[in-house]
Amino acid sequence: MQQRINISLPEETITLIDRVASKGNRSRLIEAAVRHYVKAMGKVRLERKLNEGYRKLSQSSLDIAAEWFPSDEDAWQKSGL
Repeated sequence: MQQRINISLPEETITLIDRVASKGNRSRLIEAAVRHYVKAMGKVRLERKLNEGYRKLSQSSLDIAAEWFPSDEDAWQKSGL
């Protein structure tokens, strides 16, 4: 189901749309552009969240490694390797 809406765009943007869209296909072009934008922004947000999570985990991993380092070092020395 489609719904008609009214939007305002700068003349420059309309000129760009008309260069790319064939006559009568502005709506399809705008729909495709919006879908592409939303998909791209979803990826950007996901990457941002993953990076934040990795940063938080990296500090936790460093803390754990520092805590266990003396035990690991002692085990290596005792093994004679």
